[in-house]
Amino acid sequence: MSADGTGRPRRRRPLHPEEKALWEHVTRSIAPMRPAPKLALPAEPPAEIAEAAEKSRPKRRIAEAAAPAPKAPPGPPPLAPLEPKLRRKLSRGAEVDARLDLHGMTQAAAHGRLIGFLRGAQGEGHSLVLVITGKGGEGTTILAGEGGRGVLRRLVPQWLAAPEMRALVVGFQTAARGHGGEGALYVRIRRVREFRR
Repeated sequence: MSADGTGRPRRRRPLHPEEKALWEHVTRSIAPMRPAPKLALPAEPPAEIAEAAEKSRPKRRIAEAAAPAPKAPPGPPPLAPLEPKLRRKLSRGAEVDARLDLHGMTQAAAHGRLIGFLRGAQGEGHSLVLVITGKGGEGTTILAGEGGRGVLRRLVPQWLAAPEMRALVVGFQTAARGHGGEGALYVRIRRVREFRR
């Protein structure tokens, strides 16, 4: 019986494009636990069938050549830097719409928190947020197996630049000194309607 008590199976909601892209990104890095079973090759076809197939091949090639190749879907829009006017305002102390501090988090926790934060910022209509990664200096705690100092400082820009993040991110840039300098990034958030294809 389903959760709604009707006895009908619950329908699953379709994934949003960002969720689908994130899932594809995550599953690319997963290796199968067991190798896929090898399929048995069929026995060789009888000579008459092989001859008939050989005669029909040129026609199929002509038909394939005549069909136009399908157009590739357009790629994600390129990242855009902050406008000089906005950059000057920020260096003079203008505030951002929201901020996220990733200090002390593991890579996995930081990645999940970053995506959730950016989606929330987009949902609230924010246009510019601050993501604090930390500089990875001498006083930074190093987590075992996390790759040493400054891991998030290196990885967050890579995550933000990933094609699947373009639905959320217009562009990003190192923050001004007053907002954390090299240990933080300004991230411009894409409006929801800007990414409709």
